[in-house]
Amino acid sequence: MHSVSAEKTTHPVLIFWILAGWVGFCLLPWYMLEDGLWSFEWLIDGYPFDEDYAPAAFLVGQGEKLWLAPLLIPLALPFLVLGRPKSDPLYARVLVLSGALGFGWLVAQGFGIGIRGFNYDWLKALFGDLGDRQFGMGYGAMICASAFLFLFTQGIAARGAINGDVFVVSAIGGVIAIVTAFVFFPIAKMLFAAFITEEGAYSVSVFISKFFDDRLWGLGCLAGARCGAAWNSLFLAIAVGLITTVLGLAFALVVTRSGFRHKRALRALTVLPIITPPFVIGLALILLFGLSGTITVFFAELLGVQPTRWLYGLPGVLIAQTLAFTPIAFLVLIGVVEGVSPSMEEAAQTLRANKWQTFRTVSLPLMRPGLANAFLLGFIESMADFGNPLVLGGNFDVLSTEIFFAIVGAQYDQGRAAVLAMVLLFFTLSAFYAQRVWLGKKSYTTVTGKGDAGVHPLIPTGLAIPVMIIALGWALFTAIVYAMIVYGSVVELWGVNNSLTFKHYVTAFSVRFEDEGIRWTGAAWDSFWTTIMIAAIAAPLTAAVGLVTAYLLTRQDFAGKNAFEFGTMLSFAIPGTVIGVSYILAFNVPPIEITGTGVILVISFIFRNMPVGVRAGIASMSQLDRSLDESSLTLGANSWQTFRRIILPLLRPAILAALVYSFVRAMTAISAVIFLVSANYDMATSYIIGRVENNDYGLAIAYSTTLIFVMLAAVGLLQLLVGRVQIGRRTLHGTEKSP
Repeated sequence: MHSVSAEKTTHPVLIFWILAGWVGFCLLPWYMLEDGLWSFEWLIDGYPFDEDYAPAAFLVGQGEKLWLAPLLIPLALPFLVLGRPKSDPLYARVLVLSGALGFGWLVAQGFGIGIRGFNYDWLKALFGDLGDRQFGMGYGAMICASAFLFLFTQGIAARGAINGDVFVVSAIGGVIAIVTAFVFFPIAKMLFAAFITEEGAYSVSVFISKFFDDRLWGLGCLAGARCGAAWNSLFLAIAVGLITTVLGLAFALVVTRSGFRHKRALRALTVLPIITPPFVIGLALILLFGLSGTITVFFAELLGVQPTRWLYGLPGVLIAQTLAFTPIAFLVLIGVVEGVSPSMEEAAQTLRANKWQTFRTVSLPLMRPGLANAFLLGFIESMADFGNPLVLGGNFDVLSTEIFFAIVGAQYDQGRAAVLAMVLLFFTLSAFYAQRVWLGKKSYTTVTGKGDAGVHPLIPTGLAIPVMIIALGWALFTAIVYAMIVYGSVVELWGVNNSLTFKHYVTAFSVRFEDEGIRWTGAAWDSFWTTIMIAAIAAPLTAAVGLVTAYLLTRQDFAGKNAFEFGTMLSFAIPGTVIGVSYILAFNVPPIEITGTGVILVISFIFRNMPVGVRAGIASMSQLDRSLDESSLTLGANSWQTFRRIILPLLRPAILAALVYSFVRAMTAISAVIFLVSANYDMATSYIIGRVENNDYGLAIAYSTTLIFVMLAAVGLLQLLVGRVQIGRRTLHGTEKSP
């Protein structure tokens, strides 16, 4: 009797989404507000009868926007199954029908009706001129669409999909929906431009002529001339991927497997480049190694030779990208190195393997997922980066800068930019496929549900010496570059007048205390607070979406899994410039009309940086035995409880990597931001670029230096809040840690 009554009880999640749908339709503004989603002035300004702020129910009641009225039918349908058991076939059918009808109608009216009425001539011919317009989706439409989506996924789960697991099916449906809306849709809109002629028609010949351009595929470098941008990008990306992976592994080993005493300082130093606007590293390198750079001039005078412009081209871009992207490899690898179970290594030593044999045959093979993911991220970052090649590239053309100039240059050739983006995407997806082949189907599980009181052994001396030399040498070089940046922020004019001054900081961040309170009088405060707000909102959302996606990819098997994984990596493989332009093209008109708002910045950061959370999560979860999940499920927990209580606590390195990376990249992003900022939402990097364009280098460097210290503090705080995984209970000295 107890089981029967439990079977008839309606799941509270169903009630929640039914209520959410009605709240969205009846109580919240249906369309996007003029001041964006974060404005609440509508509550005291004509709500709920003003057409700009009215919920859908009030619009329909006043005879406005009558195309919203049919949504009442799918909103009412779920009431038919309240109290019915999930095993009842009607339960699944009604929820699937309700979700599909509601979501489908929202999409259809969203794309069918635009700013000037009907978007398609056949709709005008069928129904006549509409005489009305539609705005972008707001609170109400967004929540209503979410309700229909999750009613649909609950119906699919009730039909037995993935063992009827509501959490897993809903998570898959939610990720597919948002990736489709904010990755596939805008990028598809951009790439279609590759086939559009000057007259607006579609033509394959236009694509072919741009694809086989000599500037793209030319092999002039074999004859001593310039090489094509495609080959330059490929060679650079492979080199950066390999070097950053080696450096990242060296840093991770020094921090986790050596007796080096200053690990905290080294860890902080490795993170420095990732929290710096890329062009600032380029400026520092120029002032160190440029034609008139400090080090170049010193050695030229010492050796009696003429200074050269050796920095501009492949060497400079390679150094700058290695500086910028090594921290990404380190953040991915440190979690994997820490995650190798000490008992595996102790077992090898028990079988009389020495430290070198243990590291080579046990530790290193178990780190392969991390090494593969670190290389992949370094490769993709190099391909997509345009800031460093823009500053240091010289005559060394790469795909990202060619795309940038095709979009913002005098030519404004969206078709060429789209073709270049396709080539870039082909390279990055090829690297993705090569990574999958290299990893194969081997198991890298080291953490099971069994107790593990082991301790990681130190790396062998023969390896420790070169690893320490590489890590400390690169750390010293990084410290010199950053010392130059800090020095440049406190001189009158870097390289010209080296008189010490704090005027740049005063201009940017001056504060005045008055009777009314604090007045932020500095020129940089507006962009600073906006950047902090956007980054703070985007970071946890990015980590959440990334780690849930990683959980689905590593723990669940479902149809279309490979396409699902491809979609999550797609936005990372496309340069930020293309992301920015594609977002403008896709989201400047209904149904998602968010250009010029802070929402578009948050969304672009989430889906631009989400792949890092995905890859870090996959690398860490591949080491967690599935028996942990099975034990939890056997004890009566559902998938959501298992994910929250078992998996997440063991993923602290991955959570930290995702939070840190997404926060600092939102603070320092440049490529997409250039296209998406507005008067109300100006970001720090766009403000700094404006100062650079006005030759106000001191203020730009002072602002960048301030951002570096702010983000260092934020990284430390995140590390403190997230904590770390403690697999073994002993320290390197064998003493037990207190709980």
